[in-house]
Amino acid sequence: MNLSPVYHNSRPDGELLPQEAAAFDLLDRLGIEYDRVSHDAAFNMELCAEVGRALDVSVCKNLFLCNRQKTQFYLLCMMPDKPFHTKDLSAQIHSARLSFAPEELLWELLHCTPGSATVLGLANDTEHRVQLLIDREVYNAPYFSCHPCICTSTLRLKTADVLDKLLPAAGHEPMVVEL
Repeated sequence: MNLSPVYHNSRPDGELLPQEAAAFDLLDRLGIEYDRVSHDAAFNMELCAEVGRALDVSVCKNLFLCNRQKTQFYLLCMMPDKPFHTKDLSAQIHSARLSFAPEELLWELLHCTPGSATVLGLANDTEHRVQLLIDREVYNAPYFSCHPCICTSTLRLKTADVLDKLLPAAGHEPMVVEL
């Protein structure tokens, strides 16, 4: 995998996709500092682990989920090494059985494509249709990793900035879950 050096508070050079530019604009507007690394598309957790080593952070596994009727949507942020058991999570959040949401709804609600689901996409969910679920281990970690709405760049943010600045600005409150 090709990895760039780690950059501090620096967006990638060149033209950005609209959703990527919006993510960096949001961070700048909120005064949230970040470290960034650019890389080849990382579509599996083994490649994400390489990115995590470069940024000295565990790269979160982000799952975009929905109920069977596709009326309730969830973005789950969890540690990469934890298993996901839909039955257990569904019971914990008092929801019907969850499954992966269709990619067209990922784009419609968060302006993300598969492999790039991110808390930064919640700023695009202006109707607040997506509930953020954060595993307690991620919630308690000092740093939080996410993509800027594109899977060829990864950011390391202070978790406190995500919880105290980013999520309130996006109008979302996390539900902490135990996985």
